[in-house]
Formats: sequence, C-alpha cells, structure tokens
Amino acid sequence: MSDVVEKTLTALPGLFDSQTGAARITNRLRQLIKSITELTSKHDEENLIKQELSAMKEQVSSPNTTMKQMREVMVRAMYCEMLGYDASFTYIHAIKLAQQGGVLEKRVGYLAVSLFLSEGHELLLLLVNTVLKDLQSTNLIEACMALTVVAQVFPKDMIPAVLPLVEDKLSHPKEIIRRKAVLALYKFHLIAPTQVQHIHGKFRKALCDKDPGVMTSSLHIYLQLITESPDGYKDLTGSLVTILKQVVGGKLPVEFDYHSVPAPWLQIQLLRILSLLGREDPSTSELMYDVLDESLRRAEMNHNITYAILYECVKAVYTIHPKAELLEKAARCIGNFVLSPKINLKYLGLKALTYVVQHDARLALQHQMTIIECLDHADYTIKRETLELLFRITNAQNVTVIVEKMLDFLHGCNDEHTIIHLVGKVAELAEKYPFFEFINMHYFL
Repeated sequence: MSDVVEKTLTALPGLFDSQTGAARITNRLRQLIKSITELTSKHDEENLIKQELSAMKEQVSSPNTTMKQMREVMVRAMYCEMLGYDASFTYIHAIKLAQQGGVLEKRVGYLAVSLFLSEGHELLLLLVNTVLKDLQSTNLIEACMALTVVAQVFPKDMIPAVLPLVEDKLSHPKEIIRRKAVLALYKFHLIAPTQVQHIHGKFRKALCDKDPGVMTSSLHIYLQLITESPDGYKDLTGSLVTILKQVVGGKLPVEFDYHSVPAPWLQIQLLRILSLLGREDPSTSELMYDVLDESLRRAEMNHNITYAILYECVKAVYTIHPKAELLEKAARCIGNFVLSPKINLKYLGLKALTYVVQHDARLALQHQMTIIECLDHADYTIKRETLELLFRITNAQNVTVIVEKMLDFLHGCNDEHTIIHLVGKVAELAEKYPFFEFINMHYFL
C-alpha cells in the first residue's frame, strides 16, 4: 500500500472525537479504503462500491439504525460520492442528521450536505429552519457550521431568510464567527449583490477588525467591489497601504507566516487591490510607491511563494501610474525570472512580460533573443507562453524572425488546439504586415 494511503488511514481517527464508538466507526471507513486500494481493476472497484452502497441503503432504511450508525454511513457515502458513485439515497438522511443529531452528528450532516447538494437543490428547503436555529444558537460550533453551509450552498432566493442573522454575526465577540460571517456575505455579494448593498458600511468595519483573519476575509469583498467600481473606494488607499506595510514589516502574528514569509496570500490580495486603485491615477499611485518598493526589496527570490509576491508586485508597478525607479526594479526582477534555469521562474517571467508588454513593449524587446531561445526549451508550456509573448512584441523590424519561428513550431506541432490558435496568430500578422515576399508560404499553407 502506498505511503499516502497509509498516512490517510493513520490520520482517520483524528477526524472523530474519542466518544464511544468512534473507533468502530473509523474502522468501517478504514476497511473500505483499504479494500479499494488493494483492488487491481476498475470493474472490481465498481462491484465493491455497489455492494457497499447496497449495504448502506439497507442500513439507512432500518428503523433500528442509531444516530452514531447513521453518522458512520454518511462518512462512507461521502467517500463513495468522492469516487464518482451515486449515493443520492443518503441525501435526505444527511439533512436529518443535521437537524436531529448531536454536535458531532450535526457536523457530519452539514459536511455531507455541503458536499452532496448544489445551490438550488430542492432538498435545501428542508434545511432552512435548522440553519436559522443554529445561527441563533449560543453554541459556537453550531453557529460556525450554519455559517459554513450558508456560504457554500444557499441560493440567492434563500438569502433574505438568513441575511439579518448573518449580518448580526459581524459584531459577534468571537473572531471565527465574524470571519465566517464576512465570507458568507462575500458569497451573497457574488450571487445577489443588490441584496447586500445596504451593509457596505459594515464591510469597512470588518476591514478595520482587530483580528487579522477577519480583515483578510473582508479583502475578498473589496477586491470584487473595487474591480467593479474603483472610483468609489479611492479613500481606502491609505488604509490598505498601511495594512500592507504592517504585513511586509512582519507585524502580524507568526501563525500567518508561510515558510517565514509574512502572510503571503494577504500581500498578494492587497497588491491586486492597490493596482486597481492606482490605475491611471497619479495622486493615488503616489501613496503606494514606497510600500511597493519595500515589497520588491523584501521579497527575495528564495521560495515559490515569494516569486508569487514578486509577480504581483511587478504587475502592480506596471498597472499604476508609472514611476521610473520602480519600473527599473520591476524590469530587473522580470529579467531574473526569464533568465532563471528553473522552469517555474522562467514561465513566471514570460507571463510577466506578456502582461507588461501591453504597457511598455520596449521591456520585452530587451529580452527578445532570450525569449526566442525559450522556443527550444523542452517544456511545452514554456514554448506555448513564448509564442504568445512573441506575437505581442511583433513589429515591422522583427516580424520576419518571429513568424519564421512560429511556422517552424507549427510544422512540428501535433496538438490540434495549439495548431488552430497559432495559425490564427500567423494569419493575423499576415494581415498586419506585408511580409509574404520573404515567408516560405509552403509551411504557412
């Protein structure tokens, strides 16, 4: 048995509490996983799952099945569904488990509902009253579970029923409840933005929350709002810059660090928001020059997550109103990416060049020969991104070399989608530049 499966089986007891029967419940799932991994064909797997589903159907139909046994059945049903088999006969029992069980049974029931049911599923109507009751519960776990399922599967026509209670949770004394409430409201904004317009002011309160997790959750909403209408949120620039400075300076708790990098995903989110706010706005851009410079300086090229931060920094520098010093540092960073022997970094450099060439084609031209050499790289993804970049930097002076390289690549390509895409690019260049006199049309045809 593989190491991954062994680790999974070892970790299973930790998914349950130490109440009586937990070991027996775990053993049933353990045995199912072990049996499946020992099979040698898909046909054998289908027969085994068919028997398992038949046994589960018989068990859930029995009036003598206890809540603990139902919980065990639900865990096995989730595993079967994750393998792609239909266990829809357990859906109604998942809802019953969330409605009638204790805390552990309710937890499994809610988890099963969030995995089994999609938005708009007719069975969700049966869960509304239970969710409303749990949202008002003083039990922290029940409230968390209700907020989680609301954010995952509730459709827009059910939002009015739960919105007032979710809104009240923004002022809950526990940070985990406030965080889940913010994420639920973010989901509401995505599917029914008009229904949460009246609480935009409370989003600002969440942005200033003393808990970094709540503040981070609110950025999802602001990224969406600012993408839709940046002019309405220019006044937040100073606050967002201050937050980014604190993050870059390592002022957040250590649990937000990843490989000694302070809150990298929060940095990326803030950089994306700031780039939207500073686009074509000199005064707003000026507020963020220092923190962008600091981010470029601190994010050393020593780990994948720092590469991601540098990439977002480069994009931000080339999106906001330009500053010569920052542009020079960003260009140097891109050059290091493209020249790197590491495939991931080289790809990231090509992606960055593809983005910034829209703002400054001269930067890509500086690396023109290096880019062309990437066509000879063994990695197919590198070649494909290189072709896209070459298309974007083509001009009257380099069109001959670039189109010939494209045709050479096309001649040896076997992927139909790539062929269609590349032929379209060559045809577009053929219309834009009169270069037929020096192109071997045999390859083009």
